[in-house]
This record gives sequence, C-alpha cells and structure tokens, in this order.
Amino acid sequence: MPATDDISRQLQGLQYPLTLSFKILALASQANVTDATGRTVLFTKQKLLKFKEHVEIWTDKSQATRLADIKANKLIDWSARYFFTDARGTAVGSVGRRGWRSLWKAHYEVFNPGDENPDFSIHEENPWVKVADSILGDLPILGLFTGYFLHPSYLATRADGTPAMRLIKEPAFWEGRFRIEKSGNLTPREELNLFLSFLMLILLERRRG
Repeated sequence: MPATDDISRQLQGLQYPLTLSFKILALASQANVTDATGRTVLFTKQKLLKFKEHVEIWTDKSQATRLADIKANKLIDWSARYFFTDARGTAVGSVGRRGWRSLWKAHYEVFNPGDENPDFSIHEENPWVKVADSILGDLPILGLFTGYFLHPSYLATRADGTPAMRLIKEPAFWEGRFRIEKSGNLTPREELNLFLSFLMLILLERRRG
C-alpha cells in the first residue's frame, strides 16, 4: 500500500539517528520524535487513563497538522492490538504483543494493513537490562541515575530476520530518551509504522514495569 502524500512530505529528507523523548513525570501527556538536525518528525499528547486507547499524532508541537491516529481494537488488555491510520483515515499498519513470549522478553509484531502475517517483529535484545532498570529505578536517589548506565534496546526485523530499525534507551535526567537507528531501506509508510510501534511499545512496557 503506498504512503500518503502527507506522510511522504513529513519524512522526506529524514536524517538518522532520531531521538524519541518524553518527560518522565508527564509520560501520559506528551512524546516527541526529532531527527539528527533537530527537526520534529512527530509529536503527541495523550491521556493514558482510558478504557480504550486513542492517541493523536501531530507533525509538531503546534498541533496544527495531524499526521496519524492510534486506536486500540479493544479495552485496555494484554492482547490488545493498536491500529494506525493517517490523517485521512487510511490504514498505515498495526502492532500487538506476541502472546506469552512477551511475559519475560518483550516481543511485538508489526503488521501491514489488512495482513495477518507480520511485516516486522520487535524483540527486546537483553531483558535483564530492563529488569534491572525497572527495579533500581524505583529506589530513592539511586533511581535518579539508573538511566545513565542501564540502556534497554529493542530491534525490529523483517520476516526473514533482516534488521530494519533499532530503539536504544539513552542517558537522560528527568526524561525518557531513546535513540532510533535505521538499519535498512524502508518506505515512508514502513518508517511511520515502526515509529508508532516503538512509541506504543515504550508506553506499554513502562506500564508493565
């Protein structure tokens, strides 16, 4: 399925690595993705305390132009699937947890519109790092510094195992900061699909602890 003109324009000339960031104390309110030049790729404000997710994605902080929407297919649930559409309502893709495999090591599947065979898989590269980050992050004083030496990472691969994109937690103080690296050729729709998948992964994994 071809990408829409709005998505193509927004991602034109995109320079990697990208930075995905959000304020830790305001995780439910906003997240921002910028490229290596500082240009905003997407921005979102949201309310997580809902029975059914709906997240609006904008091209920048002015919220003048909506780029995409994320909607869950059911009430907040372990098996919920999150569907992405562009501003015109055209399907971009979707993401969902991969069953019981995600209990220990985060594993998500990313789908093309209308396809039940995953286009990409996202897996946690070292689950012990996230466990340590979660436990130590809740400790007084020490928790303020875990972000500087514990860096969970997630790798997105195609169905044949070819790496496509990686998300790595970076050192940050009072905010969550992740670096996004591209490993192969991607269409604009595939890039947006993976950006939104990583965004939902971070929000869901943080809730899980």
